Amino acid sequence: MALSAQSVSFPSFSMPLLGGYLVRPPGEGPFPALVVIHEAFGLNDDIRSIARRFAGEGYIALAVDLFSGRSRVLCMARLMSGMLRHSLDHAGVHDLQDALTYLAQQPGVDSERLGAVGYCMGGSLAIAWSCADKRLKAIAPYYAMNPRPLEAVERACPVVGSYPGADFTAKAGEALDATLDQYGVAHDIKIYPGTKHSFFGGGRNHNANAAHDSWERVLGFFREHIG
Repeated sequence: MALSAQSVSFPSFSMPLLGGYLVRPPGEGPFPALVVIHEAFGLNDDIRSIARRFAGEGYIALAVDLFSGRSRVLCMARLMSGMLRHSLDHAGVHDLQDALTYLAQQPGVDSERLGAVGYCMGGSLAIAWSCADKRLKAIAPYYAMNPRPLEAVERACPVVGSYPGADFTAKAGEALDATLDQYGVAHDIKIYPGTKHSFFGGGRNHNANAAHDSWERVLGFFREHIG
């Protein structure tokens, strides 16, 4: 049986309807489920492909569109302002909470096994969101920045993070690793030497070895905590 995929919409904090791309594995479940959070480029084919890959591993995946037909530039400005001024309490976090509510209500979803994966902006949002939503049981941020204050991650769920060594986010990954150690939060943080921002994606910075290794680490971590 093949995966099933469809465009969906649901009520959210910032919009009457927020869009997304929902992918299901074959079978009736119950399945663990993930919210997939895009980079600054929005919900594109690369992110849809990632959602399908997770569905192929037995997860119901919702790739959320935080821009949903609005100006990408204006949405980015609002999200970045929110992350800098009110890391744990802004429209982006509330929209993701609404996305998780929608996902948890879908047929076949085990609402006790919920997680998230995010890339760049999406990874930064995932870390902050996990500090404010106990429904999340594991997250996988890629090349992400940390919430302010960083001490908020004391309340985070288990984290498997992947960072490029040749990128400004590497220092954020190192700080996150040390702080999660300090608070005893389960985590697996790895920095890939010589790799660049967006090494997991399909663009010019793609690094096949780092992308493969990080994918296997994420799958193993998710199997342990929500799989």
